[in-house]
Amino acid sequence: MAVIIEPFRIKVVEPIAMPTRAERERHLAAADYNLFALPADCVTFDLLTDSGTAAMSAAQWGAMMVADESYAGSRSYQRFERAVRDLTGYRHIIPTHQGRAAERILFHLAVRK
Repeated sequence: MAVIIEPFRIKVVEPIAMPTRAERERHLAAADYNLFALPADCVTFDLLTDSGTAAMSAAQWGAMMVADESYAGSRSYQRFERAVRDLTGYRHIIPTHQGRAAERILFHLAVRK
């Protein structure tokens, strides 16, 4: 019988909250059903955001240790800018930290009242 396993080793673990259904209902009611008011330690799986709050691979952790973290003019930004220009042909590149920031810029420019 074939055994299917994940093709990676888990290197970092973090305990997570496992509240019962009754506890989850109590936490939601206490937060007036506002997900932004829920304490993070009451949430098992946070599907509210797409900002990458999940575990990182060993390669990602390693890349952080050797990354150029200059505030401006970093090599990584120059590589990013060159790649985006090569792909899109756009002259002006405006990187944003999250999708909602990019949407705000785009909609401000594209949507007129």
